[in-house]
Amino acid sequence: MLALCVSISQNKKKIKNPLSLSLFFFLPGNTKWSPKRGWIWNQFFVLEEHIGPDAQYVGKLHSNSDKGDGSVRYILSGEGAGSIFIINEVTGDIHATESLDRERKAHYVLHAQAFDRNTEKPLEPKSEFIIKVQDINDNAPKFPDGPFVAAVPEMSQVGTSVYQVTASDADDPTYGNSARVVYSILQGQPYFSIDPKTGVIRTALANMDREAREHYAVVIQAKDMAGSVGGLSGSTTINITLTDVNDNPPKFPQKNYQLYVPESAQVGKPVGKIKANDEDLGVNAAIKYSIINSEGAAMFSIATDRDTREGIISLKKPLNYERKKTYTLHIEGVNTHVEPRFSYLGPFKDTATLKITVGDVDEPPVFSMDYYIMDVYENARIGTEVGAVTARDPDSKNSPVRYFINLSEHGDKYFNIDMDSGVIKTTQSLDREDMPWHNITVMASEVDNPSLLSHVPVTVQVLDVNDNPPEIKTDEVVVCESSRPGQVIQTIAAVDKDDFANGQRFSFSLLSGIPVNPNFTLKDNEDNTASIIARRRRFSRLVQELYELPIVVWDGGEPALSGTSTLTLQVCPCQWNGKVQTCQDERGLLSSAGLSTGALIAILLCIVILLGRCCLSGEGYGR
Repeated sequence: MLALCVSISQNKKKIKNPLSLSLFFFLPGNTKWSPKRGWIWNQFFVLEEHIGPDAQYVGKLHSNSDKGDGSVRYILSGEGAGSIFIINEVTGDIHATESLDRERKAHYVLHAQAFDRNTEKPLEPKSEFIIKVQDINDNAPKFPDGPFVAAVPEMSQVGTSVYQVTASDADDPTYGNSARVVYSILQGQPYFSIDPKTGVIRTALANMDREAREHYAVVIQAKDMAGSVGGLSGSTTINITLTDVNDNPPKFPQKNYQLYVPESAQVGKPVGKIKANDEDLGVNAAIKYSIINSEGAAMFSIATDRDTREGIISLKKPLNYERKKTYTLHIEGVNTHVEPRFSYLGPFKDTATLKITVGDVDEPPVFSMDYYIMDVYENARIGTEVGAVTARDPDSKNSPVRYFINLSEHGDKYFNIDMDSGVIKTTQSLDREDMPWHNITVMASEVDNPSLLSHVPVTVQVLDVNDNPPEIKTDEVVVCESSRPGQVIQTIAAVDKDDFANGQRFSFSLLSGIPVNPNFTLKDNEDNTASIIARRRRFSRLVQELYELPIVVWDGGEPALSGTSTLTLQVCPCQWNGKVQTCQDERGLLSSAGLSTGALIAILLCIVILLGRCCLSGEGYGR
């Protein structure tokens, strides 16, 4: 039993603090007090969680002035004084009246005083001391709220770190082993191990395979008192998942497959699928398919469906049952992702053989060409043959073929087709200048199966004949009043609705059979243009504003055609550089006033006559 005694000394030369604490151990069977030197003089200890009917003895205060006659009164103040800690005022004995919890409060700071009971004078100055709550192992190690989740790649080497757990113990880590925690595995062996000091969980079994077992619930125990008997413990669960690595090659469920594909299958469309299985996950199970033999690769392609990981087989070229009835495809499936640890094994792959049987289908007729281009001259008589299309039944029975023109197009009103021969003829006279090209669609069907139709575009070009006379492009020509003989008034050109072959050469002349024009002449420039030339000096729009000039133009077709155009020549005042000044404006003013050129001249003559008469009258009057 540990007893503590406090003695108050008056010898201040020997003790700096007037309240001196000495500690004694009371040994069973020994009635003497044995001093234990070297302890901090001002600290008491009280055991936590004390259970018993009596208050726990803490220690004793004693003053050298105390003669044991009860004249000294001891007083205790500070944290818990009078409630948790009480003192016998006469003897100085201190007791703890409550069970204390070190984890709630580890120590208490108190003050001790000694008074003369008769005079109430202090015998010693107030001195501070500490009562420390002595720890016992009353708290079990605790883990944070779990369970915890961890992951480690499958096939990891033994000793690979997986996770670290940490448990906390509320007991005093500086006193004894109450807070010294040791870790162990309660569940999870032989797959995992744990470092008893650090709590690091590691793999303990080599080549753990995710495909065999993916999830492990590992129960970890933390025990205090360094794991010794009687220690308290707590536990938690770590849910460990083996993550996938690419350690499995793809595998076709069987080595040989068969597929039926009708010859009518469309190019570019899927015709079948094949799948290799892979026990891995995600990118580790990604497969790229390919056709590794030339026969198969020439006719078919294969692509991977990312969602289903199937190999989708599509047609690259049309099938023809009559030409080839079977194809053999050697298909390879290869993992696209390589695990570095297994790269020495080479690519993970597997192969299978797919035999494709081409199915015979009653096919529509096949035209000899993908499109036809024909031509016919315009104005050809109705019933003229334009050309012919041909189609055949590609099937072995070689059924007869019938031809039709698509009635939904406008081409049927210009052409018809012989049902048996495929000869196309005109039904109307064609005009190239109205429609130079005709597009029609010819259909062919088998006599034995009219529902099977095939179509082909036919383009008919209407060839030109020289059936349009040329025309002058210019209708009106401006003549300057200041024109001189031999001056070019304007250069004219012609147009022809016929095509270049029949309209590239024009010749021009004035209309024959009429008197020679005294005002203008025409010069053929022999470059498809002609020049109008003045034959006299000066023109006056007051005298004559408009002139008409008929011109004949010939084309170079076979046979040649001609056309006569009458040009209107208007006289206008011009600047010195030949630029028209007010011809159009004045003409517009005259037109808006409703006056012709002749009427204007008559008005001007009347004004001149009136002015003359006024002058004569004035002279007479003046005389």
